[in-house]
Amino acid sequence: MSAPWAKWEAQAKAADILSLRYMIQDCVDAERAMRGHNAEREGFYADQAHTFRDELRRRLKRRAGK
Repeated sequence: MSAPWAKWEAQAKAADILSLRYMIQDCVDAERAMRGHNAEREGFYADQAHTFRDELRRRLKRRAGK
């Protein structure tokens, strides 16, 4: 299964910071729920969370002026 990176990046760019934090937590929860049941889906949610975290990190870095 290929990850829809472009779709996730677009979703992340369109979301505000509060929504990004929620989206990340939702992915983390889904990843944990898949542990021991479906390794492919676990990785899918981990990748999605990583994409959202990258956008959040970029925004917070810009906000801090770094």
